[in-house]
Amino acid sequence: MEGVDYFEHDADIGVIGCGASVGQAFERAAAAMFAVMTDLAAVQRNVQVAFDFEEADLELALVIWLNRLLAEARARGLIFGHFQLRRDGDNWHGTAWGEPWRSDLERGVEVKGATLTMLSVREREGQWEARCIVDV
Repeated sequence: MEGVDYFEHDADIGVIGCGASVGQAFERAAAAMFAVMTDLAAVQRNVQVAFDFEEADLELALVIWLNRLLAEARARGLIFGHFQLRRDGDNWHGTAWGEPWRSDLERGVEVKGATLTMLSVREREGQWEARCIVDV
């Protein structure tokens, strides 16, 4: 998956999202996180969930974004496979598409939450990188 990567951590999993914008890096970090749980190529876009949040700090915004996605998915019994995030100053507008879990979706490792451990959002040479450890 383009713009998605992982890094080693003793007990949990480090997710990395890279992109031309902060939003795209966050979207890809979300894809990396949900790809730990199932094959995203198999997830259909039957259900759309949208939400807003406010956060000035980019690193905290990443953790809020990822944890909010997990909360929305759990509350509705969904798995998300596609993500869109738009930033307007300190306001963030997120949308995720997915479907209810179905028996033929292979279940990977359950992600419990995004953490502040090894949290980093930075821009280098025109590319944004968003990374953190997710608790599994």
